[in-house]
Amino acid sequence: MKAQKLGTIEISKVTELPGLAMQATSLMPNITPEILADGRTWLGPQFIDPAAEVVFLSFHSYVVKTPRHNILVDTCCGNHKQRQSMPAWHMLDTPYLQELAALSLRPEDIDVVLCTHLHADHVGWNTKLIDGRWVPTFPNARYIMGQHEYDHWHRLHAENPPTPVNRGSFADSVLPVVESGQAMMVASDFRVEVELGEGVWLEPSPGHSPGHFSVHVVGGGQHALLSGDAIHHPVQMTHPHLSIAADFDRAQAVATRRGILERYADTATVLLTAHFPEPTVGRIVRYRDSFRFQFSDR
Repeated sequence: MKAQKLGTIEISKVTELPGLAMQATSLMPNITPEILADGRTWLGPQFIDPAAEVVFLSFHSYVVKTPRHNILVDTCCGNHKQRQSMPAWHMLDTPYLQELAALSLRPEDIDVVLCTHLHADHVGWNTKLIDGRWVPTFPNARYIMGQHEYDHWHRLHAENPPTPVNRGSFADSVLPVVESGQAMMVASDFRVEVELGEGVWLEPSPGHSPGHFSVHVVGGGQHALLSGDAIHHPVQMTHPHLSIAADFDRAQAVATRRGILERYADTATVLLTAHFPEPTVGRIVRYRDSFRFQFSDR
């Protein structure tokens, strides 16, 4: 993905896992062979396997560089994390920080980490393993988390600490940040930056998780929406009813997704999701009685 420039703001991608294969029905339980066949008519093999019921997801973060802050949106799966319940994420050893360095950024340069929600594949690089302890990867950052989201998972953890919450990520990727004093719990409409003609703010987009939020970025008269996991795969645009197995509230997730599609279809808003493989970025367009994604690589 080429960097997206919105006036003085620049959005770039940091990739951890570029094309993870997943059984389609494991990811989206109500998908059908007919829907996959329809998806193959407009999506390339990097999205749907041409011969098998397999879809592909990318796992990546976004860096939003403003004149004031370096903001990292979501932090993927992380290295050296015990994730036996999800082998594809278990004990990874990826060059994620080298990818960040390619943007001329060190961990110390990150000012804000935005966690759209607290699932394991969005908080992993919040921490790194040093001398047997999980410590914040970004020592100078405020880690912004939704208060409602945090309260939900913290309650589950407190009720039975030995039981892993979010595949164990709450204990190894969230609590160490809270304990370091770097976590900032906010409402899901929190304004991260507000400047004349520019801004970064949050908007509630619940359903996939209890307090999921999306991130708006405005600059130079342009608008981008970083939608987190409100939309996982482009096939959900032609078929918005498709649920994700990990959805907390499937009906609410569908309503949130339809709302985003209706609101931004045929507009200039640039959409950046958390899991679309390359070319990743594009715009929502109306197609017949539904929607498609018009990819761009500008």
